[in-house]
Amino acid sequence: MNKTTKNLWDAVTSLKLTIGCLAALMILVVACTLAQVRLGTLGAVNLYMRSWFFWMPLGGLSIPIFPGGATVGLVLMVNLVAAQIRRLELSWRKAGIWIVHAGLILLFIGEFVTSAFQVDARLAFEIGQTSNSLVVPRQVELAVVDRSDPKLDDVYGVSERALGRGGAVAIPGTPLSLRVLAYQRNAQLGRATPGAPTAGATEGAGVGLAFVPLPPVTNDEQADLSVAVVEVLDGGKPVGRWLASNAIEAPQPFTAGGRTYTLALRDRRIYLPYTLTLEDFRHDVYPGTDIPKNFSSLVRLQNPSRGENRNVLIFMNQPLRYDGKAFYQASFGKGDTLSILQVVENPGWLIPYVSCVLVTLGLLVHFAISLRRGLRRAGSARPSAAPQEAA
Repeated sequence: MNKTTKNLWDAVTSLKLTIGCLAALMILVVACTLAQVRLGTLGAVNLYMRSWFFWMPLGGLSIPIFPGGATVGLVLMVNLVAAQIRRLELSWRKAGIWIVHAGLILLFIGEFVTSAFQVDARLAFEIGQTSNSLVVPRQVELAVVDRSDPKLDDVYGVSERALGRGGAVAIPGTPLSLRVLAYQRNAQLGRATPGAPTAGATEGAGVGLAFVPLPPVTNDEQADLSVAVVEVLDGGKPVGRWLASNAIEAPQPFTAGGRTYTLALRDRRIYLPYTLTLEDFRHDVYPGTDIPKNFSSLVRLQNPSRGENRNVLIFMNQPLRYDGKAFYQASFGKGDTLSILQVVENPGWLIPYVSCVLVTLGLLVHFAISLRRGLRRAGSARPSAAPQEAA
């Protein structure tokens, strides 16, 4: 190992680096907590804890001034792995410490998995209503729906990422394609002033409208007003240009190739291969008060592919875990006839539990080994001490 490599290896395994990372995490936690007042929980977490760097605007540029939670967590994880390889001996005597380090490393891995793959959605339905679709707030899609068949809608969603890229997007199974002319995550939408240019829509409810770009909102109580301007092509031939926005509630219809379609910019949908029916909703209170005691939804789960048709009770702290998703009782409305379920899909949801078990097990093993070693030393010291006492 040459000098440069040794210096780098010393830096990576340094205890000072560990302490520096822990100090940076404490600073980020405090900053994130304070920022929730103005940014909301999601905005503050994304800005400080799930970013690689914290950026500060300077003139017309943004410069990184502090590492984000993702960077600090990655460096700390590398530091733990390297220090474990370098300093800990591979023996049963250090088995507990190895297990503890493995649990801590797994905890960091779990956070990366959660931040990258977790999806938070919601399901709102009234008593007697059946649904197989989830709504993902804060994520939009441009939905093109073929309504030619009165019994079945064929839905195609253009993701927000595709809208942001712009260009042409083909609609599978149809001769249609879309050309994304403009997309804005958040904007102020309104009538164009006389003499001012419009957004360019030639068809639908967006004719004569214009929009002004705004920065995305971060507060939990607010939502972005998104706008997309698209040109519909039928076999490569222009049909018209539409302005779609989640501020325009009614889907905008059009015809192409003898079929009827609608166009709408809406919250992203996730369609399930099974259905849920709200059989009953209960809002229990403590006797003689208006203090809530329990919220519960009796849901019928029907999955023909698995031959399932059963009732499930979802209540506070008792979610339904099914098909990789967890359905939590979140809210209610309409005089206790509407139930709102929070649906979380997180492939790494078990990782924190496994991590905590490993850390606890490692500490127990380490203490047990230390106790056994201490008892052995005490036992070996007694025979030598006995003759001295007799003398």
